[in-house]
Amino acid sequence: MIDFFPLILTVKVSFVATLITVVVGLSLALLLARKSFVGKNVVDALIMQPLVIPPTVLGYYLLSLFGRSSGLGRFLEDALGFQIVFTWKGAVLAACISSLPLFIKPARAAIEGVGREMEDAARLLGKTEFQVIRTITLPLAWRGIAAGTVMAFARATGEFGATLMIAGNIPGLTQTMPIAIYDAVQAGEPGAANLMVAIITLFSFAVLYIAGRFSQNRF
Repeated sequence: MIDFFPLILTVKVSFVATLITVVVGLSLALLLARKSFVGKNVVDALIMQPLVIPPTVLGYYLLSLFGRSSGLGRFLEDALGFQIVFTWKGAVLAACISSLPLFIKPARAAIEGVGREMEDAARLLGKTEFQVIRTITLPLAWRGIAAGTVMAFARATGEFGATLMIAGNIPGLTQTMPIAIYDAVQAGEPGAANLMVAIITLFSFAVLYIAGRFSQNRF
């Protein structure tokens, strides 16, 4: 009998992580695309780190930062009752950090492609900065933002290494689809592994196809 918990948890984690990624990533994309400040290249490099460092290294950083051995981790647990390590929230955090660069890159490029002349004209007409972003910048950059959202969701769905480090592999609690596939292979259950692999593969193909359509202006 197939356990659907990993699939349900993966969908839950991916949706929550994508929502957080879009909110945080959009702010960072606007900042990087429209503002010049000291250390901008450093911030950009830090944001892109999850694309190049091993996922287990990213998971180690998160575990060190939010575990009980750190001041922040103890504060969150003792003062706020908010535990991240070995919970589904840890899986969300790992998915957010891993998928953030994949959202920011297309979103930033799309925002940079919006002509500043239109934004300046809106400012001359008395629009506030927020109104300019809401009525000019974001509507014109929506395809890149949408493509980034789709890519972020796909990355969150496939996250493995960082999730395993910070959320662990607890069946019925933190076991996502990628981790369940690993477990099935280790346990010698090729039927379950093949089914889950097929689901992930088809989903990933659909996501990449949709993202490609957005980037080619075919929607």
